Amino acid sequence: MSSLPAVDQAAPLAAPLELPALRAQYQQRKSELLKTVRDSGASTRGVHATLQSLARLADDALRTLWERAGFDNTFALIAVGGFGRGELFPYSDVDVLLMLPDGDSPEQSPALKSRIEGFIGSCWDAGLEIGSSVRNIKECLAEAEKDVTVQTSLLESRLVAGSTGLYALFGKQLQRAMDPRAFLVAKTLEMRQRHNKFENTPYSLEPNCKESPGGLRDLQLLLWITKAAGLGRSWDELVRTGLATALEVRQIKRNEALLSLIRARLHLIAGRREDRLVFDLQTAVAESFGYRSEASDGSMALVRASEQLMRRYYWAAKAVAQLNQILMLNIEERLNPSTHALRPINERFYEKAGMIEVASDDLYHRHPHAILETFLLFESTVGIRGLSARTLRALYNARGLMTARFRNDPVNRETFRRILQQPAGITHAMRLMNQTSVLGRYLWVFRKIVGQMQHDLFHVYTVDQHILMVLRNVRRFFMAEHAHEYPSCSQLAAGWDKPWILYIAALFHDIAKGRGGDHSEVGARDVRRFCLLHGIDRQDSKLIEFLVAEHLTLSRIAQKADLSDPDVINAFAKRVGNERYLTALYLLTVADIRGTSPKVWNAWKGKLLEDLFRYTLRALGGRAPDPDAEIEARKREALVLLALHAEPFESHKVLWDTLDVSYFMRHDAADIAWHARQLARHVRPGQMPDGLEDRPSAIVRARQSPVGEGLQVMVYTADRSDLFARICGYFDQGGFSIVDAKVHTAKNGFALDTFQVVTSMLPEHYRELTSMVEADLLLALQADGPLPAPGRGRVSRRVKSFPIAPRVDLQPDDKAQRWLLGISASDRPGLLYLVARVLAHHDISVQLAKVTTLGERVEDTFLVHGPALQQNRMQIEIETELLEALA
Repeated sequence: MSSLPAVDQAAPLAAPLELPALRAQYQQRKSELLKTVRDSGASTRGVHATLQSLARLADDALRTLWERAGFDNTFALIAVGGFGRGELFPYSDVDVLLMLPDGDSPEQSPALKSRIEGFIGSCWDAGLEIGSSVRNIKECLAEAEKDVTVQTSLLESRLVAGSTGLYALFGKQLQRAMDPRAFLVAKTLEMRQRHNKFENTPYSLEPNCKESPGGLRDLQLLLWITKAAGLGRSWDELVRTGLATALEVRQIKRNEALLSLIRARLHLIAGRREDRLVFDLQTAVAESFGYRSEASDGSMALVRASEQLMRRYYWAAKAVAQLNQILMLNIEERLNPSTHALRPINERFYEKAGMIEVASDDLYHRHPHAILETFLLFESTVGIRGLSARTLRALYNARGLMTARFRNDPVNRETFRRILQQPAGITHAMRLMNQTSVLGRYLWVFRKIVGQMQHDLFHVYTVDQHILMVLRNVRRFFMAEHAHEYPSCSQLAAGWDKPWILYIAALFHDIAKGRGGDHSEVGARDVRRFCLLHGIDRQDSKLIEFLVAEHLTLSRIAQKADLSDPDVINAFAKRVGNERYLTALYLLTVADIRGTSPKVWNAWKGKLLEDLFRYTLRALGGRAPDPDAEIEARKREALVLLALHAEPFESHKVLWDTLDVSYFMRHDAADIAWHARQLARHVRPGQMPDGLEDRPSAIVRARQSPVGEGLQVMVYTADRSDLFARICGYFDQGGFSIVDAKVHTAKNGFALDTFQVVTSMLPEHYRELTSMVEADLLLALQADGPLPAPGRGRVSRRVKSFPIAPRVDLQPDDKAQRWLLGISASDRPGLLYLVARVLAHHDISVQLAKVTTLGERVEDTFLVHGPALQQNRMQIEIETELLEALA
């Protein structure tokens, strides 16, 4: 149980009996207190005093209402939960327990029940948003035994009004019923479950400042456990009992005040209970702290106000997570003293119950080299699963030792290089180094991106967490137990001799973000210097530098360029140079895309990357792309597939005679065979769209996509300028997302278009969906009249909060025969249809569409042609209309 410290900021309420007057008085005093929260700027000094004053104000109102209700002195009104701690956030519930003497029950006494209901109703009428429960001591203890959350809430109780004797008896019985060890286990499991909900990271882009790892709940958890165990009821008591040092408590208080102020401002700005730093509120909260958007370190890069606030939040959350881990291990050791003997690892470290333990508290001050040695031992010592509380505390206190001199020490450089080159444990070691602030203090360029947000609608992690995620993905390529995740990558990794080259590239690939300029080029300079200082030989250094400089290239070409064009493949092969560089770049690219956001990766994207890898590998093998040979090979493979389906001899011939080289270059053998099976019986020699009565109507076929995700849809019909737009309009209205489109016009004037589409309803209902698409899309194509109006789907909160200016780029291709249209914009439903409508309006035909969705951003590329594109004035008009449609 806790007592509320005296705070003089809230004068006691008068005691009028009329509820409207009490409500007005309460609201006025509350508004005055909230104004101090609003007006305090970035200062956290008075936040706890104000929150305590809010609690005292609620106490006074409750006492007045308690007296007004006429309860005698055998009952007790007890504050519980957060209100019981003696702090009240602006829109938090006022949680109270109305405790009855044993034997009394509102169900048995209508008069008592009426009085309780009247009291609770008057609380709401007076402006108190209360959460209430009515129990006697026996019922409280029974509920606490069943539910650790109830037990925790009662643990933080304090008397507001009523019987001191009843409250004291309750406190004694609750303390007697507590099992500190069981409570520790329950709260630890509860914390793990809570952390799992937030992906075990403080660095979510929309963190919950109360519940996320490193949030206020992690600090409250420590005091709950120490109260239950009788080890201390406040931070200062933890110092006296030896569980925390004075330095740690100062850090706790400082970061707790910041998190509390952020939470209080969130409540005020949202006008309700809101503990999440959602994108919609981040800027307003940042500006309440006095942050303004400004250039970073004299560079041209603009740092948003919200980014400055979030960086401060992440640093605080990181410190809280560190201190929580140290103190939780200390508490566990105090409640469950280890019976494991210390086993020497070397003269500086011991192994204790699977943890690395420093030989002395001042080890790192006496031997600074031991700081990095800790993590080398973590990787290389069998059976080690973490660092002990003593070691974590020693590292926390040794942060000031990691200066420029420490970073330039040859011994430390050699140790760090060995950490990167260990055969196992690299992911856990780097994460642990980041959690303990060692990584950023040794690798100074990494420190600059710790807690840095990314407002590109693509990444969902801060830069440092994305980098560590990519490192993890690379590491998994080399682990047999993860071979099922990326079979092709695991197969390539099995033949790779130096995994650490990829680890270093992963560590540096985004390390220059936020410093202005091209982060790939700046990062390449950073890693070149790193390799020079850490004794990486010249050949390996060149490869690492290449990977950092070109880490976006393979993805960009695979998702935007025409992979059926031999010139594209030859140019990329020349840029890569050899098979070793290509393999390394492919592995890093897959790991990078998979480490951005769960939404970004899909099977189709994986196929594009793999196709580019295979085509380039063939070119690097001395086999120059030969379109004629490639086409003949695909035709032979398609004929084999047709024979397997018992298709009549040469049934494909009439169809194939209408198709030119570009069709066979853009479709693989399986698609060519599928088209032939579906269309062969419908195509006649010399058939043209106009002038023939027996020409086929539109033919639509759908199947589960061969890449394993979504549907593949084929459309064969007479070509017209608005055909692409009508197809896109159907998919837009049907809730499908187009991830790829291959648009081809045959020699007979028919369009043969193939789309890859995805929807949330797959794969469970793909049979029903294929039938629906085949029937409904056919009807849509047969409809005449103007194109349907685009739908008005909801735009995501991220897009609303961080919109990007749409970009349209229209350039002739290398042969000046067709045009490349590039679109970049915030994603939203129906975006592709909006583009298609503009093109159809100007009679522009689409021959190829590369649809790339990067989280909440799209980067689409179209190969188009039409007479309007030959006139400069019309080009400008088309680009203007596209920008208006995308805005």
